[in-house]
Amino acid sequence: MVCALGSSLCFGAATVFQAAGAREAEPGTGSGVDLGLLWRALRRWRYLVGLGLDGLGFALEVVALRTLPLYAVGAALAASLAVTAALASRMLPVRLSRTEWGAVGAVCLGLAMLALAAGREGHRDGPEALPWALLGAAAGVLLLGAAAGRLPDRSRALVLGLGAGIGFGVVEVAVRLLDGVGPADPALWALLLGGAAAFLLLTSAFQRGSVTTATAGMVLGETLGPAAAGVLWLGDRTREGLGWLAVTGFAVAVAASLTLARFGEAPAATPAPAGGPAERTAAPD
Repeated sequence: MVCALGSSLCFGAATVFQAAGAREAEPGTGSGVDLGLLWRALRRWRYLVGLGLDGLGFALEVVALRTLPLYAVGAALAASLAVTAALASRMLPVRLSRTEWGAVGAVCLGLAMLALAAGREGHRDGPEALPWALLGAAAGVLLLGAAAGRLPDRSRALVLGLGAGIGFGVVEVAVRLLDGVGPADPALWALLLGGAAAFLLLTSAFQRGSVTTATAGMVLGETLGPAAAGVLWLGDRTREGLGWLAVTGFAVAVAASLTLARFGEAPAATPAPAGGPAERTAAPD
C-alpha cells in the first residue's frame, strides 16, 4: 500500500504540471487525438516535469499492482486528487472549502478501510481472450478520442477524460497479465497503446475543455473497469468477512476524489488588485 500511495503522490503532482504545460501550448486542430498538440506540450518544461513524475509514479504503481488487488490500487490512484488539493492549500494561497477538506479526509478514510480489508492480489491469468480484449479497448480509446473532437466543449471534456481513464485502466490490467516482456504478447502492446492513447486524450482534454469534468471522467474510467476485471477474472479478493468494508472504502475514496476534481488543473493566477500583490486562486473549472 505504501507504493500505491507513493504513486498517488507522484501522479497528483504530475497532473498539475501537465495541465499547466498543456494550457501553455498553442492550440491545435481541435481533434481529440492531436499528435501536434502533444509535441508542442512536450516542449514545455512543466509538461516534462509532469512526465518525469509520471514515470516515477508508474514504477511505484507496477510494484503495487504486483502485490495488491486492482481495486485497492485504483482507489489509491484516484486519491491523487486529494494529494493535489492538499499540496495546493499548503504551497499556494488556495483555500479549500469545508466540503473539500471533508473530501480529503474522506479519501484518507476510504483508503484506510481498503488497507484493512484488501487481501493479496489474485493469481489467475483470466480468460485467454483478455489480453486481446485489452488491445482492442486500447485501440477503441483512440477512436473515442477522434469522435470526441466533434462534440461540444463540456461533452468533449467528459468523453476525452473518460477515454483517458479507460486507457490508464488498460495499463493497470495489462501490468497484471504480463509475465516477462515478449514482443508477441498482446498485453504488452495493449499497455503501450493504452498508455499512449490516454496521454493524447488527456492532453487534449486539459487544453480544450473543463479540467474538472475531464478529471472526473478519468477517475471513473481508471477505477471501475480495472476493479471489476480484478474481481471477476484475476482472482482479487478481500480478507475473510471484510468484503463489505472493501466495497465501502472503494466507494468512499472514489466519490470523495470526484468532489476534488477541480484540482486536476494547476491553480490559475488572477490579476492583482490595485496596490496589492497578485494572488492565485483555484481554477473555476
